[in-house]
Order: sequence, then C-alpha cells, then structure tokens
Amino acid sequence: MFGLAYRMLGSAEEAEDVVQDAYLRWSGADWRQVEHPGAWLAKVVTNLCLNRLTSARARRETYPGPWLPEPVVTEGEPGGVLGPPESAERREAVSTALLVLLERLTPTERAVYVLREAFAYGHREIAGLLDVSEAHSRQLHHRAAARVAAAGTRFPGPDERRHRELVESFLAAAREGDLAGLEKTLAADVTWWGDGGGAVSAARRPITGREKVLRFLAGLLTRNAGMNLTCAEVNGAPALVARAGDTLVAVASFEVRDGAVTAVHNVVNPRKLAFAARQLARLSHPGAPVRS
Repeated sequence: MFGLAYRMLGSAEEAEDVVQDAYLRWSGADWRQVEHPGAWLAKVVTNLCLNRLTSARARRETYPGPWLPEPVVTEGEPGGVLGPPESAERREAVSTALLVLLERLTPTERAVYVLREAFAYGHREIAGLLDVSEAHSRQLHHRAAARVAAAGTRFPGPDERRHRELVESFLAAAREGDLAGLEKTLAADVTWWGDGGGAVSAARRPITGREKVLRFLAGLLTRNAGMNLTCAEVNGAPALVARAGDTLVAVASFEVRDGAVTAVHNVVNPRKLAFAARQLARLSHPGAPVRS
C-alpha cells in the first residue's frame, strides 16, 4: 500500500497519510462484502492518491524552485518499504528520474502507468480499480508510456556496477574537494536540480552544463566543508547522503548514461528528508521505529 501510494504521489509523508486513511476505511468496511481484500485496498489507495494529486498539482505550480520527490532508502530491510527490487525494471520503476518524469502525466495516466509498470497489473484489473473500460486503460497506458519515452530518458539504465562506481568516484572527489575528479564523472550537458522548498538555500533553477555545475559545486563544498558524505541505496540506486553531525541535510540521486553523470537530483528540503532520516537512523540503530 505504501509503495503504491509513494509511486503515485512522490511523497513518503503523503503516502503514510494515504495508508492510514485506507486502514481507517478498511476498519469501517463490511468485510463480508469484500471478496478480494488486496484489490479492495488497492482501489481505495489509488482513489485516495488521485484525489491528492489534483490538489498537489496546484501546490507544485507555486513551489519555490524545482520540485523533487522525497527520497526513500531502499536497502537494509527485507523487502523494503517499497517492495523487493526483484529486477532492474522494478528498481527503475521507483527511481528518482522516473518519478520526476511521472509529474508530466495526468493523475489517471500516472495511476495506470504505476499499476502496470511497477505492479504488473493487467488492464482488466486496472479497469476495475479505476472504473474505466479495458480499452481506455490500454489507451491511457500507451499515452503515458509515450510521454515518458519522449522525455529522452531511456529505461533500463546502465549496469548497476558502473552506476555505483561513478557515484563512489563523485563521492570521493567531493570529500577531497577535488574539482578535477568531479569533472571526470560529469557529462558535458549534466544538469543539477536542487529542491530546498524555500526552507533552505538551494538553486531556484536547474544548473546546466559541466562548467556551471562545477562552479556551483566548488562553492557548495567550500560552504559545507567538514560535512560527512556517504553512499546509500536510495530509490533503488546508489545516492550521496550528506550529514552535518547527526542531522541529514541532503540526499543526491544520480542519472547515469554513456559512462557519465547526466543529472543530479539533490533534495535539501528538511521536511522532504524526514522519512529518509528516520530510515537511516533505524539502519544505524536496529530496533528503532521507522516512524517518529
């Protein structure tokens, strides 16, 4: 339920709220009338998310700077909160890059795409969940898949080992303040996206081009000297995790193509880091609850 809601909304905080609302509806339902509990809950969660997406679009239009999905740690627990990464396709179905692209879809297109691509629902099942015809479900999926493909990002991405090597090289260079080392990891047309949500300092517009990104990184690393930088699996791929003392202050996810980093999605909005911070605290202290 959480995995479905998160993929629909791009927000761990809102996904938790949706799951809670779904359980409240389940507790008040006449279970004798529910033939398939899983399908019943999937329909409730999907409809709750569709309602939220309508208002979320209006909020995101006035969001200060780029809007990025909340990072979710996907390592360290059997299955994980987003479900087991059984294949490369499953990992990429929750990647930050794909979640950003899903923002281009209408709420219904997004629902069909997520149900089909991330959870392998058949179109007959999707039609039942969304109260549309099977033919309309196919049309929505075709349109959604075409819009995602038109964005220029191809899935699946690079092999996992090469992706991790690039992220680790970026991390090592960042720790040393080695701009030449950072330059070697970046594509010429790399783009840096920063989401501070108006709560902390972040670039209000995407920064495009290797030289501009390097200049930005030079200032960023100088201002944040002494920060603890580590690597963790976030949204199914290696990511850079930055802490100031015990406080999580940034999570940066990387798009990789043709042996170089083509995009960095850096979340520094404290509210958007809260869920990942609790996850990382649990990994550091097994037995601690994920939710505060």
